[in-house]
Amino acid sequence: MGLKNTLHNLKEKYKGKKMAPAFNAIHTFLYLPNETTHSGSHVRAADDLKRTMNTVIMALIPVLIFGMFNAGYQHYSAINGFPADFSLLNDFITWDNFLVGLTTVLPLVIVSYVIGLAVEFIFAVIKGHEVEEGYLVTGMLVPLIVPIDTPLWMLAIAVIFGVVIGKEVFGGTGMNILNPALTIRAFLFFAYPTWMSGDKVWVHEAVERAGTADAISGETILGQLAQNTDASYSISDMFFGFIPGSVGETSTFLILLGGLFLIFTKIASWRIMLSAVIGALTMGLIFNGVVSADWISEGSKFYGLMSFEFWQHLLVGGLAFGIVYMATDPVTGSQTNKGKWYYGFFIGFISVLIRVFNPAYPEGVFLAILLMNVFAPTIDHYVVQSNVKKRLKRSNKATA
Repeated sequence: MGLKNTLHNLKEKYKGKKMAPAFNAIHTFLYLPNETTHSGSHVRAADDLKRTMNTVIMALIPVLIFGMFNAGYQHYSAINGFPADFSLLNDFITWDNFLVGLTTVLPLVIVSYVIGLAVEFIFAVIKGHEVEEGYLVTGMLVPLIVPIDTPLWMLAIAVIFGVVIGKEVFGGTGMNILNPALTIRAFLFFAYPTWMSGDKVWVHEAVERAGTADAISGETILGQLAQNTDASYSISDMFFGFIPGSVGETSTFLILLGGLFLIFTKIASWRIMLSAVIGALTMGLIFNGVVSADWISEGSKFYGLMSFEFWQHLLVGGLAFGIVYMATDPVTGSQTNKGKWYYGFFIGFISVLIRVFNPAYPEGVFLAILLMNVFAPTIDHYVVQSNVKKRLKRSNKATA
């Protein structure tokens, strides 16, 4: 109660002053707001933006914890070799694995939140508006979609760029047209490509050890396929997540559970998720159908990804993670029910398309989502106009 009263007194003291949004943000983050609507009609519901963001974070926590264990597992397995008789308790869930993940992933989380929230507070103070809770989710997403050894200074620069250019210039949370987390990821990819792709960035210390006797090769399955080599991991490894990759993208199993949780809590749109899966499977089927000895030789740079089983695209890379946690962003996605079907379908369709035709970086979900973020308002516009025309047509028939 002492801290709550102290924050409440600071709010009252700085009311109407420049620093008021900062104290209000801290107070509402730790406690329920002590203000209620006094007049006018308003919706009485148990959910608000903070609860919505906290629900998404709850869905991300299992992925984060698994990513920490997997970071250590990939590190030690790349050095010592993958155990032939793999045991979940003896080889994966160990203190050594978790310690590697904790010391590498936790700094990414801290930098993401400290820098991102600092920018949010600065803009709130300058512009005189309240600090929104939108970055609570963005701050958790960013560490999960970057390589394990991303330099902290590099991440800090990218976070500043993503929050300022991806959100604040548009007016803040609820006004942005691009997903801030993916804007940060895109900045990192185009500004520092050697740190975001290749076979030396997905396993801890691979860059430092490259070229030495105990060099680590942490190439992802998509990287192997892009070079026309067979995937060296089983289907179960792909599904449960015992593979190299970004911190949070490897375990399709946990991502699936997180998606079901978000659908159950009505936070995320099942239409976008389902249509994106259909789009990815459709594009995968198309490529599987056109691969033949007459049309393309096995020496072609596209062959490995084209012949990859269409349904397995959902098990590797960041496709599943992007579909569940970022394509469903209610701010940057389509708002109409019909529009969500088109929006999600093209995300899945374009993601697989980019994978196949971009062997240098065989991943395309973040580019596909950003592209569809731009077209989401256009999709909704034509959906609404189509409904207006249909209603006018029915009205004219009724009055004729």
